[in-house]
Amino acid sequence: MAAIEVTLDAFSGPLDLLLHLIEKNKIDIFDIPIVTVTDQYLEYVRGLESEDLTVTSEFMVMAAELIAIKCKMLLPAEVDEEGEEIDPRAELVERLLEYKLYRLMGGSLRDRMAEAEKAFYKPDTMPKEVLAYRPKADPAELLSGVTIEKLHAVFAEVLRRREDSIDPVRSRFGTIEKETVSLSDTIKDVAGSVRKKEKTTFKSLLMGQKSRMKVVVTFLAVLELMKYGIVEAVQEDASSEIVLTAIEGADLTKLEEEGEWTDM
Repeated sequence: MAAIEVTLDAFSGPLDLLLHLIEKNKIDIFDIPIVTVTDQYLEYVRGLESEDLTVTSEFMVMAAELIAIKCKMLLPAEVDEEGEEIDPRAELVERLLEYKLYRLMGGSLRDRMAEAEKAFYKPDTMPKEVLAYRPKADPAELLSGVTIEKLHAVFAEVLRRREDSIDPVRSRFGTIEKETVSLSDTIKDVAGSVRKKEKTTFKSLLMGQKSRMKVVVTFLAVLELMKYGIVEAVQEDASSEIVLTAIEGADLTKLEEEGEWTDM
């Protein structure tokens, strides 16, 4: 058998009833006249009729607590370790304040639910083709501020540094073999490297290559990625680094379909 919900003049519990008595009598919640409130509370409880002992006991327990507080108020005041008087009503006031806060929050949530019931939303009917659309990249816009001269200057500096780091004597030792570098693989590697890092400079990308052929192929890979709007090159001023960033939403599909590359 389900529990019977009992309310006393729209009061859902003993704290609700106490808070009503305080507000009805315009009482300061921090200075409750316990005698007056207890008498009025007991008057309400005498009219409570319910077969549910759980609900009835809640009101009776609170009545007992009020009577106990009333008795303590008649006795000499107790003091704590710091010599301050202990107010027997303090715990009750704290519970009432907490209950009042939750009641206000509950009312606010009910108002929000009522407002939410008035809102209607249109289902998402946007075609997949429209959602998947990406505007074509404009190479002129992507390369704004970046000139061939600047790219060539970076490329030449990388080559010069590599030549300076080579020992002119020991570099002649060993067997020189032809190195085959795949442009298509390099394009994928460069695109993946740029996407993984928040900031990739053109110089550091070239400096990370192990051979002259790899530097050349990497340079061409960057140009192809910029041409098809997959990577963007930005330079704030003439003295700053050229920064490569991946364009959001771009993929290599079109580049792989139209590109015609040969290994070098």
